Amino acid sequence: MTQFARRGRLSPDVAAGRRRVLEAVRHHVPRERPEAPLVLVACSGGPDSLALAAVAAHFARRGALRVGGVVVDHRLQEGSAEVAARTARTLGELGLDPVVVTAVTVRRETGGPEMAARTARYAGIAEVVARTGADAVLLGHTLDDQAESVLLGLARGSGTRSLAGMPPARALDGVTYLRPFLDLSREQTLQICAAEQLEPWHDPTNRDTALMRSRVRHRLLPVLEDELGPGLARALARSAAILGPDADYLDGAAGELLERARAAAPERAGSLSLDLATLRGAHPALRRRALSAAVVAAGGETPAHERLGALDAFAEEHGAAGPVQMAGKVSVWRRRPPAGARGQGHLELVRPRSAAGPGAARPASD
Repeated sequence: MTQFARRGRLSPDVAAGRRRVLEAVRHHVPRERPEAPLVLVACSGGPDSLALAAVAAHFARRGALRVGGVVVDHRLQEGSAEVAARTARTLGELGLDPVVVTAVTVRRETGGPEMAARTARYAGIAEVVARTGADAVLLGHTLDDQAESVLLGLARGSGTRSLAGMPPARALDGVTYLRPFLDLSREQTLQICAAEQLEPWHDPTNRDTALMRSRVRHRLLPVLEDELGPGLARALARSAAILGPDADYLDGAAGELLERARAAAPERAGSLSLDLATLRGAHPALRRRALSAAVVAAGGETPAHERLGALDAFAEEHGAAGPVQMAGKVSVWRRRPPAGARGQGHLELVRPRSAAGPGAARPASD
């Protein structure tokens, strides 16, 4: 019997899912208008996102939320349009409205296939949000997905932010994304689908071990569970939940340091300058984060650990020098203070005209 028919005992997994959705929306979706907020469930038809849609539909039936769906067709597999259409029909039968199917083009010029698909997917979702005026998008990532993210971060030798995994709430390009199921297991989403008498689609690429995440899911995690004992996925997800607030705090403090360093440095058109005395007086954990953010703010890419270490060491040294090259064609010079001026000088981050486009300034000479 279906849970939404309200017959029999409510499945504990359905009840847990409903609590998570209600908590996520209450904490992160504003109630500034008289009508109920509109949230979209990003649904592939798989068990995780389909379970999330079924749980969210409960609040639409009660009038607490307006719940729609967005189905992204990546057009990477034969029959993907049919899968998307079938998923959209299921969402409509659950009571979601509006339900939008959007086809995207996955471009593989940069990054691996998983990153390319993710980039296209989020661009497609953002377009649907702009069209519908939705307040938030619900994503069906689970505790198991979080554990996989932590292991992938460990394999890359990443820092706190990466090891914190996927945040439960995130704003990206003006869209609020919520992940209510991060402490529910993949098995629980299967149980929710069974309780709601839903038949999820199982993406064959999820078993393609040519993809890194699939290898972690089907090879690495089972071996680790066998060797270290059950509950490893939950422990990894718990570590991410602990590290997430720590990373938020450090990133916020580093952002304040970056603003102070910029305010204390001389302004030069077409470049970004940072006061060295301000940077050197900060804790290394904050300084390195501020330097990383500065490279991105100057138009570059987030530096790898080795490059960021080289930039941090460069900031600690004295005298005019440079450039140190950073990813994204950002060059960094160390400048002396002007003649007669007090201070320790500043860093100047510049992208060349060819990278930054017309009007970008060349670095000033000492």
